[in-house]
Amino acid sequence: MPTSTPKITASTPRHQFARGLKGGAPFILVIAPFGLLFGVIGTEAGLNLAEVMAFTVLVIAGAAQFTAVQLMVDNAPVFIVLATSLAVNLRMAMYSASLTPHLGQAPMWQRALVAYGLVDQSYAISMIEFEQNKAMTLPERFAFFMGSFLIVAPFWYGSTLLGALVGTSIPDSFALDFAIPITFLALIAPALRTVPHVVAAFVSAVLALALSAMPYGTGLLLAALVAMIAGAATELALEKRS
Repeated sequence: MPTSTPKITASTPRHQFARGLKGGAPFILVIAPFGLLFGVIGTEAGLNLAEVMAFTVLVIAGAAQFTAVQLMVDNAPVFIVLATSLAVNLRMAMYSASLTPHLGQAPMWQRALVAYGLVDQSYAISMIEFEQNKAMTLPERFAFFMGSFLIVAPFWYGSTLLGALVGTSIPDSFALDFAIPITFLALIAPALRTVPHVVAAFVSAVLALALSAMPYGTGLLLAALVAMIAGAATELALEKRS
């Protein structure tokens, strides 16, 4: 009796793009309320619809957007607003460095798209995939990354627009702010795979809480700096021991 041969699906950029869409889809559950909450907070802070959407489309960095708006409401100096927002987004520089071995040889226009689409969700799912599937070609890696970004981007834009339009009509009982910690827990937990990562995360969390009383969020700046130093020092110490 003849046996059937398992069907093998060839890996192509189109196939990897679809896999990227599928991998990023679960993040919609937190991206939508996250964007909705920013739209509400942005309008409550006095931003008009165009300004709220410019924040979302051009900055496209939820944590930095919330930070900047809160500091603007607190009448913080422009320098503090910019410095704190940059500190919150400093992780993007580290994201870029770790993606370079995988996407650094792509054409300039593709790297520009990757730079724009480099959000926590696309980075997290793509890095896990790239490290597990080292046989992927450059076009396949680019396609996977863009798929993981393009599945969440419309929901980020659309939910922010909806939040800005409905504004304060959303009742407090909806508790949309749950999306912020849930989003970052979902991203950080899988990334804590080495001792330096755990040390950096622990130090940043402890110091951010301990220094929360510092004005204009400057405690967050200090916590981020010390955490990076702690993580780097731990990595160097482990390398020397090995």
